[in-house]
Amino acid sequence: MWSQTIDPVGQLWLSALIAVIPIMVFLLCLVVVKMKGITAALIAVGLEIIVAIWPFGMPLPSVAGAGLLGILTAIWPIAYIIVMAVWLYKLTVASGRFDIIRTSISGVSPDQRVQVLLISFGFGAFLEGAAGFGVPIAICAALLVQLGFKPVKAAMLSLVANVAAGAYGAIGIPVIVGAQVGDVELMALSAQMVLVLQLVALATPFLLVMILDGWRGVRETWPITLAVSVGYSAVQAGILLTLGPELADILPGLIAMVIVFVVCRSWKPRNIYREGGGEIPTPVKQDFGDVVVAWSPFYILTAVIFVWSIPWFKSLFAADGPLAWLVYSVPIPGVTGVIVPAGSDEATTAAWAFTPVNATGTAILIAILITFFTTPQLSVKDLGQQFIGTIRELWKPIVLIALILVVANIANYSGGSASIGNALAGVGLIFPLFAPIIGWFGVFITGSVVNNNTLFAHLQAVTAQQIGVDPTLLVAANTAGGTAAKLVSPQSIAIAAGAVGLIGREGEILRSTIKYSLGILAFICVWVMLLSLVLPAGASVAIG
Repeated sequence: MWSQTIDPVGQLWLSALIAVIPIMVFLLCLVVVKMKGITAALIAVGLEIIVAIWPFGMPLPSVAGAGLLGILTAIWPIAYIIVMAVWLYKLTVASGRFDIIRTSISGVSPDQRVQVLLISFGFGAFLEGAAGFGVPIAICAALLVQLGFKPVKAAMLSLVANVAAGAYGAIGIPVIVGAQVGDVELMALSAQMVLVLQLVALATPFLLVMILDGWRGVRETWPITLAVSVGYSAVQAGILLTLGPELADILPGLIAMVIVFVVCRSWKPRNIYREGGGEIPTPVKQDFGDVVVAWSPFYILTAVIFVWSIPWFKSLFAADGPLAWLVYSVPIPGVTGVIVPAGSDEATTAAWAFTPVNATGTAILIAILITFFTTPQLSVKDLGQQFIGTIRELWKPIVLIALILVVANIANYSGGSASIGNALAGVGLIFPLFAPIIGWFGVFITGSVVNNNTLFAHLQAVTAQQIGVDPTLLVAANTAGGTAAKLVSPQSIAIAAGAVGLIGREGEILRSTIKYSLGILAFICVWVMLLSLVLPAGASVAIG
């Protein structure tokens, strides 16, 4: 067996600086050198292997095992979900229904500032709550391009809009996992999420409008922007405070879309904004029934994923459930029973979970099949052609995601990630200022708020107890900081690039988005620090 060390050079901050080199080089390659995503990721993989072997001392078989787990995870469930989501979108386009959807959205308002509130903010939050895992980014970015948005702007807007919903994606799982790993009460954590993140959610619609059209856009659209902002935030806060995180995206997303529809029936902006001064589309009268049918693939998608997400269905595949035999757990050689985490006496158990039935991707596949059998315009040939086209378009983003997960897993299992987290935790009473940065880093390297809370929620809670701060506050800070990182996570960028046809140009999307991610992170850091000074320590919360 091999025991991790988080301080191999005898100075924790120096060890952490060495551990962060691969990620910093990756960012520089994309933002400054403007390399293609795969090239930058290959360099990061090489550097991560070097750092893991020296100075962290990770055995080569363990490096290989951690990398293998990253590749397998990229294939299943991540690539499976992305391919299925884009395949569904392509079938909607091939059937002609997407033209009706596009026209129906334009019919609500030809103003692109209003369209981004409807699609990226409202519909994106709805999809984030129902599916997560990049589905809203892929679908909303593609929708915006079809409506006349430039590809980079469409990708960036969909990424920024996700900050209001990313913490509660896929039926609130990030917050649920944060409560479990951090050993804090779920409802207490939900309440803290309101304190930490709700101001960001309230400001997001205004930020989206400003990105498109500056202060003039805010002045001209403030009635609908304010209505969407307040309606969404009020419903989301109410759900978090009374029901918990499970519906904290789905219902607010629906409310935001309804608000846009209702307001636009009696109000319109003084000037119609079209990016680059583009031509205003001529309104087209549509049959209500045709519009309902055109949107049906997304209703079907939501319904199936909702079934997949309810506790009863999940319990069928639990360890003691009747369908547990359909869940396959594959131990990873070189990691399972070999690596002993720092501060532990037991070797880790790392396994790749293959879940062919209860995977989110399978739910999307079922939605695809239902859509296919209820869409006379589609043939079996169309089904196959669109699938092949999807694979051809997405193989590069999937490779990029796999490479990033290789880096992330080697960093995690070598002790590098823990070194960075513990170095930040060593700053003492001002740690709350840096707590969201740990969450930001966790999502940047893993692409998932769930994985981030799995990695760092316990560290946040224990550190909070040591410095006399409410543990739920810092677990919420970890979650919120991670949500800000979803704007620039290489996985998110790769998904967005694939959706808008910018494969190989991921750096352009990253450069357009990173300032918003860092700006939101800076606000969260300062806000959490202020909250830590005025909130009680919450000593009654148990820390395992």
